[in-house]
Amino acid sequence: MRTSFSNSPHRHGRWRRVGSAAAATAALVLAGLGTATHASAATPALTAKTVSPKAIAAAVAKAHVQYTQQCAGTPKKGYAACNALRVTSGTTAFQEEQAVKKGIAPQTVRPNAAADSPTGYGPSDLQSAYGLTSAASSSGSGKTIAIVDAYDDPNAESDLAAYRSNYGLSDCTSSNGCFSKVAQDGSSNLPTADSGWAGEISLDLDMASAICPNCNITLVEANSASMDDLGTAVSEAASLGATAISNSYGGSEDPSDTTYDSEYYNHPGIAVTVSAGDSAYGAEYPATSQYVTAVGGTSLSTASNTRGWTEKVWSTSSTEGTGSGCSVYDPKPSWQTDTGCSNRMEADVSAVADPATGVSVYDSYGTSSSWNTYGGTSASSPIIAGVYALAGAPGSSDYPAQYPYNKAGTSALNDVTSGSNGSCSPSYFCTAGTGYDGPTGWGTPEGVSAFSAG
Repeated sequence: MRTSFSNSPHRHGRWRRVGSAAAATAALVLAGLGTATHASAATPALTAKTVSPKAIAAAVAKAHVQYTQQCAGTPKKGYAACNALRVTSGTTAFQEEQAVKKGIAPQTVRPNAAADSPTGYGPSDLQSAYGLTSAASSSGSGKTIAIVDAYDDPNAESDLAAYRSNYGLSDCTSSNGCFSKVAQDGSSNLPTADSGWAGEISLDLDMASAICPNCNITLVEANSASMDDLGTAVSEAASLGATAISNSYGGSEDPSDTTYDSEYYNHPGIAVTVSAGDSAYGAEYPATSQYVTAVGGTSLSTASNTRGWTEKVWSTSSTEGTGSGCSVYDPKPSWQTDTGCSNRMEADVSAVADPATGVSVYDSYGTSSSWNTYGGTSASSPIIAGVYALAGAPGSSDYPAQYPYNKAGTSALNDVTSGSNGSCSPSYFCTAGTGYDGPTGWGTPEGVSAFSAG
């Protein structure tokens, strides 16, 4: 049973732990987490040039964090919760990497991992990891990524400006026409503000910016977290001319899902991406819609290989990790050909989602410190939406979820071959291997060609 819905969309979630308390206590500290102690005079501070990739990889492997669900609880039927996980303490892969480069010695970590500066991966890291550096610089102009979430984030535009300014990205504001925010009916009559969903919104806006800095961004805010309101917002995003629409929410499957499919998610010519869920093995809707790209989650770390990065299935426990599985209700699209599932199989592709290897997000609404690190498949969905936007406009009658299948097994995708998010039969439903598997689909982007119509 999935646990991603919430009867009360204003509640915050329970604590979740990755690794032991002892590991967190022994972790390396950067500014914002505590007083960092530098190496002694007898041990000169290291630099990026003097630290080997192997040493960096070893440091990154020490990343251990605690995190909480940004939108949590058990839902009533017909409601969704976001798939965002906010790091609350410990050290992330990004921090471990920076620490070993700077020669920072182990110290006790303060209990709150939020800081006055980024503590997770930023745009250059993500672009490097997915072979997007050149495309992110030269492509995306005139394309629009729509972000669909519930409730209002009053600080969405100013927080987005702070994120982009920190990383040297161009301005994306309402005044220059790059950013817009509307209600689910396209009006300026915005819904009630909610700090939980505000964190989700910031995560989505920042990831879209990180991958496609030249893209326009439209935020469509649903009146509530009901499937009907969120679906109405998706249709509004499509009517506003979005190239790609990211949806970082979901919950348990239901017989009514096929009705939602036809009413809200059937938009040929638009790349509709959906998070696969954060509750480990088991399918989640609307990721199981036959019309969308279901996006699974990975753990992303630097490595001493040609790519410079490595990935595995994101899994923390039997109930924490990327979702995957065979849909009970949704039919299999014609382009999906795995033989173990007669219905729609989740997922199609994947990207980083592990909070321990998480991404930096700037969110000032209802938070004690604006910079936080986030994970969850709420990160991977807008990342893939950004890749679709970089790749150009889909064919007018196409369902872009098919595009990665056309490049399956090629160098256009990083095949993720290790890790599992649970126990299952057949094994590919929950276990990574060569070729297609449920948790990571056909893999992660290596450039944009697997996400283009060409």
